[in-house]
Amino acid sequence: MVHVLVVEERDAVAESMIRGLRRQGGYDADQVSTGSEALETYPKADLVLLSLELPDIDGLEVCRSIRAVSDVPIIAIAGRDTELDRVLALQAGSDDCVTKTCGSREIMARIEAVMRRAYRPTRASDTISLCPLQIDRRSREVLLRGEKINVTAKEFDLLCLLATNPQTVVSRKELMATIWDNTWTDSSRTIDTHVSSLRGKLGASTWILTVRGVGYRMGHDCPNAIAAG
Repeated sequence: MVHVLVVEERDAVAESMIRGLRRQGGYDADQVSTGSEALETYPKADLVLLSLELPDIDGLEVCRSIRAVSDVPIIAIAGRDTELDRVLALQAGSDDCVTKTCGSREIMARIEAVMRRAYRPTRASDTISLCPLQIDRRSREVLLRGEKINVTAKEFDLLCLLATNPQTVVSRKELMATIWDNTWTDSSRTIDTHVSSLRGKLGASTWILTVRGVGYRMGHDCPNAIAAG
């Protein structure tokens, strides 16, 4: 599960963010309220939501310090919606910048976008390997323990999208927009049918996990679960 560190002085604001992260994104999240705490705890995070208004250390300096030694994704949260604040945050090393008035849905979308960029597999290989599952994007073949799994074009696209970002929950809306090129909101039956078919072909439901009310992600423990069965 992706772990998000929320660096925010105000407890009420942080708690609201954490509820949204857990409920809407399926993320694990916790809070620190100072820059010094952020510098101590960020190595345990997969992404940092960093307020630029902190009581002890300037948020931009915290961002620079983290970026000097780590590639962990950082989304800065500015108190004002000004071009200067956004530019300074990006120059300090943040991957994106939002304001405190930004809605939870937009924050989720920006987190998903940053995570996709940060954890995109190297282009040195066209094969995604989630042992014992291998997905060849060039030949569009799926192999499970060396045996070819016959999938439809849409099933391949769906599996490839989830496997490319195995740490990230992909929303139903994004699945419809990316795979079916459609923003049709009543997408449950279409997506669920394809997910169910893929689970059957892969031999276990644990390969693709449902995050209720949000979407789907790959199951990290699925190889062990399948081998045990």
